Amino acid sequence: MQTLVEYFENIPSTHRSAILVGGITLFWLLEGAFPLFRFGYNKWKHAGTNIILTLTTIIINFLMAFVLIKSSDWAVANEFGILQWLPALPLWAFTLTGLLLLDLVGAWFVHWTEHKVKWMWRFHLIHHSDLHVDTTTANRHHPGESVFRFVFTTLAVVFAGAPMWMVFLYQSLSVALSQFNHANITLPLWLDRVLSWVLVTPNMHHVHHHYVQPYTDSNYGNIFSLWDHLFGTFTRLEHDKLVYGIDTHMEEEENGKIGSLLKIPFGQYRPPVGTKLAE
Repeated sequence: MQTLVEYFENIPSTHRSAILVGGITLFWLLEGAFPLFRFGYNKWKHAGTNIILTLTTIIINFLMAFVLIKSSDWAVANEFGILQWLPALPLWAFTLTGLLLLDLVGAWFVHWTEHKVKWMWRFHLIHHSDLHVDTTTANRHHPGESVFRFVFTTLAVVFAGAPMWMVFLYQSLSVALSQFNHANITLPLWLDRVLSWVLVTPNMHHVHHHYVQPYTDSNYGNIFSLWDHLFGTFTRLEHDKLVYGIDTHMEEEENGKIGSLLKIPFGQYRPPVGTKLAE
């Protein structure tokens, strides 16, 4: 365990990049060999759009990384945050507690908030507008969303009082699990039933990408499924009933081009069927 801590205390940027690229490559290959759906789409063109949006997220996170580092250093130095207030724990328990807290605020809570606050939803729906969910969808975020997700991640670090090695570990797990649970693959039902009590699986997260409510407003988790079980937002849906996308933006011409996607948050609001958010 100490070796893991030491590795993430000094993890090179090249290794963090390798996790991102390696994850996409691995799940891309698995999608080709064992696809859940055989989409009639140009996989490379689809990936190109999503990867361009991924690059905007990388740039934003790089430019603002010093804020994250300073926040973590401040919390640890001033013994602020839940981890700093707890009695001494074994390293494994300290790490698990920290990861759970970071996942709660930095992933589940911001995701839930994006579905409840209209101006945030207008940015987040770009992620939901993908009609062909696969591993590249994981980082399909509008640059505006990347900014406020970074803000919540910073709040999570301070709330948890997480040291920077833990933040790097959390971010690495978050990238890998997000690519996994968006991948166009499925798990055997018996395995999914077991894993989805602890981790977010593809079977579980694909339901979140069904095009209408209440399914879009369920299964918010990224790493741990615990929060959806705890807060009553866990839902199942058979794969043969899944339709990807968001009901207000189902036209390929609108949601498959970078220019159109970047403009969507600033256009006229379209309430989904069932009026997600009132005018």
